[in-house]
Amino acid sequence: MPSPDLSTFRAQFPALANKIYFNYGGQGPLSDRAFEAIVSTERQIQTDGPFNGKINAALSANSGVTRSAIADLLGVPETTISLTEDVTVGCNIALWGLAWQAGDQIVLTDCEHPGVMAAVAEIARRFDLTVTIAPILNILNDGDPVAAIVDRLTPRTRLVIVSHLLWNTGSVLPLAEINRACHQFPTETGQTIRVLVDAAQSVGTLPLDLDAIDVDFYAFTGHKWLCGAAGVGGLYVSEAARQDLAPTFIGWRSIETDAVGNPTDWKPNGRRYEVATSAYPLYAGLREAIAVHDEWGTATERYAAICDRAFRLWSGLHAIDGVDCWSMSPPRSGLVSFTHVGGQHQTLVNQLEARGLMLRTILHPDCVRACVHYFTTEDEIDQLLTAIADFSRSTSR
Repeated sequence: MPSPDLSTFRAQFPALANKIYFNYGGQGPLSDRAFEAIVSTERQIQTDGPFNGKINAALSANSGVTRSAIADLLGVPETTISLTEDVTVGCNIALWGLAWQAGDQIVLTDCEHPGVMAAVAEIARRFDLTVTIAPILNILNDGDPVAAIVDRLTPRTRLVIVSHLLWNTGSVLPLAEINRACHQFPTETGQTIRVLVDAAQSVGTLPLDLDAIDVDFYAFTGHKWLCGAAGVGGLYVSEAARQDLAPTFIGWRSIETDAVGNPTDWKPNGRRYEVATSAYPLYAGLREAIAVHDEWGTATERYAAICDRAFRLWSGLHAIDGVDCWSMSPPRSGLVSFTHVGGQHQTLVNQLEARGLMLRTILHPDCVRACVHYFTTEDEIDQLLTAIADFSRSTSR
């Protein structure tokens, strides 16, 4: 099916009508169809329910088809998907559900999100764990991040935490190679080193086949590159890794019961990590958001368009005096991070926002991040480049 006309396609997103948006890595805009799916589902709940046999069955079916849509996107069985609120919840499920022993080690990179780092620090404090940082930030252009991670593994390593697509630099890590190296590393107990992946930026950007790259835990959200509503995400847990992961947050959605309602066992699939009542209309919104993207093109086609637009931005930034891109090679994602010689990054972002151009700063490394999607236009990119060049000239006088 041919891709729809870009201007017609973009008209589905009201947020794109009055600004030039480069913050998809923070939150993507809702399409009219996704918004209407949320509203119509809530209307159905209030009309038919909100609590009775009919609406309960409808909401259960709604959850099931949403899991199925996510599973298709990730290339995995539906039984491996748990519906969550966001990436951080998914990461916490994986972190707190392992049977930690004092002296176990967690390895994570120096490019992980502060929310994950804070959870790791608290787990390490409570269970007397060792935390080791694999420094990859300064070798992303010319080094080997796999070796940097493997060099920090020990026989007591229990978990490695990485981001598939780094939120700060836009680099894509070789996840299959990292998984393979960790899974093959000999441990003191004979247990497999599990890998927890922060997939905040990769889902909705990269074409994915999680089975092929042998992922253990893959935590993601729907509100960034998928352009769903805030408040819905998910966690993939492989069938092998599920054997190591007990539920931490527990409710009626997690369990099987006997004839009189007593808990008897966990759900035999990803639902064991779900808890209780959720914002079900948001599930419909995410499902519709995925359908909207699929109408433009395949995941592979969308990714190619993202990289094409990112290359236009990256190349243009290289031509501006005083600007340096964090990545020295053409981008492999829609996140393009750059620095300005004066270091006035927040001032630059503030001035751009005053001109209707939405970007953000990153603290580590100290830079500005622009995100382009497959439906970002060349004109929008050129306007951004012009505005940055104007700023650069004004601050160099």
